[in-house]
Amino acid sequence: EKYESTRDQASIFMATEALEAIRSMTQLCRRMFRFNIRRRILWRVSILRRYLRSLWNQILTCMIGKSVRYRQLPCTDVSSPFPAAAEGCFASREMASTCCNHDKDPSDLVALKISVLGDCQIGKTSFLTKYTGTEKEQVGSQMTGLNHVDKTLCVRGARIAYNIWEVRGDENSQNNIPIACKDSVAMLFMFDLTSRCTLNSVIGWYQQSRKWNQTAIPVLIGTKFDDFVQLPMDLQWTIASQARAYAKALNATLFFSSATYNINVNKIFKFITAKLFNLPWTLERNLTIGEPIIDF
Repeated sequence: EKYESTRDQASIFMATEALEAIRSMTQLCRRMFRFNIRRRILWRVSILRRYLRSLWNQILTCMIGKSVRYRQLPCTDVSSPFPAAAEGCFASREMASTCCNHDKDPSDLVALKISVLGDCQIGKTSFLTKYTGTEKEQVGSQMTGLNHVDKTLCVRGARIAYNIWEVRGDENSQNNIPIACKDSVAMLFMFDLTSRCTLNSVIGWYQQSRKWNQTAIPVLIGTKFDDFVQLPMDLQWTIASQARAYAKALNATLFFSSATYNINVNKIFKFITAKLFNLPWTLERNLTIGEPIIDF
């Protein structure tokens, strides 16, 4: 009887251990099943994200005709004051190098045309006024919807005259895009950094201008940087990221500028001159939020 009792107890113990093992295996299987389900969901979500990103790139490619690939800007809390003094020093050196003897033979003058496009009230005229040194009232108006200014400078002994044509940006000026863009060596697409709708309009300006000129150097310019730096840092990051994406889509160099503080105004035209004449001049990239961005 004692033997039978001991055997029954052993059987009960073994059965209990077996039940515990089965229960543990069941819980482990459930955990593995949940883990596999979660991993499968995350995998499908990542595939969906890639598909949506690829679809968005294809949409931009169809709209613009260029491939879209860009690095995401790092989100930073650094808020640096914009280098107005440094740009002012650069401007003075640049203006000193643009002095020419206007009594020379006019046949030695190389005339080049530049187009400026963008919505109304974004600072295009102020930008040109700062570069040419003329007053707003003196900016030449050749016809309704167009402004025209000239700038003559010397590059290694050669005289260059930039004929700059600004499309004013209202509905009535759309018909002047062919006049402004034909034979241009560079096209400046401008937007207000504090108004995202003007950035979205750049796509339309680009498409319209490219119908008349396929070879001009594209430059994307964000104006009113001095007002832009007053915006919240996260909003600055969002606008800067969108502007960089648009610049990559347009295959354009991106500049943030301010006519009020002469930030990157002269540097933009120096970049165009170096690009046109293959001059040895290095443009430094700046992707720091809170500073005037330059991206290419």
